[in-house]
Amino acid sequence: MKPALVVIDLIKGNEPFFNEEHLQIIPRVRHVIDELRSLSIPIIFANDSYPENDWLFNFMKKHAVRGTKEVEVIDELEVRDEDIVVEKRRFSAFFRTDLDITLREMGVDTVALAGINTHVCVLSTAFDAISNDFRVILLSDCCASHTRDVHEFIVNRFKGLPAFQVMESEEFLETVRGKS
Repeated sequence: MKPALVVIDLIKGNEPFFNEEHLQIIPRVRHVIDELRSLSIPIIFANDSYPENDWLFNFMKKHAVRGTKEVEVIDELEVRDEDIVVEKRRFSAFFRTDLDITLREMGVDTVALAGINTHVCVLSTAFDAISNDFRVILLSDCCASHTRDVHEFIVNRFKGLPAFQVMESEEFLETVRGKS
């Protein structure tokens, strides 16, 4: 396994929408990032980044407008020079971005996912990762939806699949440490 971590939508423009479910994952995501950096495993931040008049704003509150601080990763996660930042206009981190080729150039075969919202952006990214021939590990304690029930519904539907695994972060880190 040659993993990379993709952190989805933990950005300043989403902070006003964070609830307790979202806030609880931030320290765990930071811990995973720190551990993976120490093992030289790539960290990728996939961030909402919408043009000022994006069509989606007909259906959701305007946020994460390109060219503003709203598209920046939250301070708690501290982006570093070696990290990769992908601006995404839609839910999946793969849709019309260069994430696929970037991962392939790094030799990555497994994508570990963290972030918000499990039921939309994380799940869309997971499906597209599989469609691009990457294994997926959803870090269940590093993802959140607007309610615990919605998050758990998604997690429980995908437990036990070979190409789409669900793990808690410590189990994932133990697996990665064992490979290095």
